[in-house]
Amino acid sequence: MNILVIEDDPSVRTLVKAVLEHNGNSVTTADNAEDGESEAVENEFDMVILDLGLPDRNGYEVCKNLRDKNIDTPMLILSGEQETDVKVKMLKVGADDYLTKPFNTEELIARMDAIKRRSEAAGDKQLSCGELRVDLLKREFYINNEKVSLTNNEFNLLAYFMKNRNRVITQEELAEKVWDIHFDTQTNYINVYISYLRKKIREHTDVDYIETIRKKGFAFRCE
Repeated sequence: MNILVIEDDPSVRTLVKAVLEHNGNSVTTADNAEDGESEAVENEFDMVILDLGLPDRNGYEVCKNLRDKNIDTPMLILSGEQETDVKVKMLKVGADDYLTKPFNTEELIARMDAIKRRSEAAGDKQLSCGELRVDLLKREFYINNEKVSLTNNEFNLLAYFMKNRNRVITQEELAEKVWDIHFDTQTNYINVYISYLRKKIREHTDVDYIETIRKKGFAFRCE
């Protein structure tokens, strides 16, 4: 995994980095909140290990800011704080787990593995393609982390496209799978909704994800 460790204590930071790398992970470190938050926003990580007692800002603010920016990277909190209310506060703001210092390195790896398993199990609840991201549970759509409002029909259409990316999909298939109706060749019902969806996507990006395949249907292009 590619892991970001945000920890100001050099001895803890060095220990965690060594343990993670020994277990085959790639590790990036930051010793303050500002640098750590920037790393998490600008780069792709599989997990963030975040200390609460950072010199420039509390880790709570870092976690909250990242979640507010729709950065959903799994996050494990490290802290000397043992109070239950602190742990609950962090979990409510978006942390995935909480490990109290001092900790056993075997427990650190075990908790990381557990977070990874939960994240992988939830993977099919999120769909992404380029700048686009769909949360199937919350029925929310984001472009470049900006929430875009869709009607139910538009959302269902987009979700089906993203689940079936890079293949030609006929209007008959869309009618059956998205709307559960028989396709009527005399209506432009499907074309109208594709036009609506295209317009909303193009309001936020120059990429034209929906390709019209003449006499065949449509394809949702995603590299």
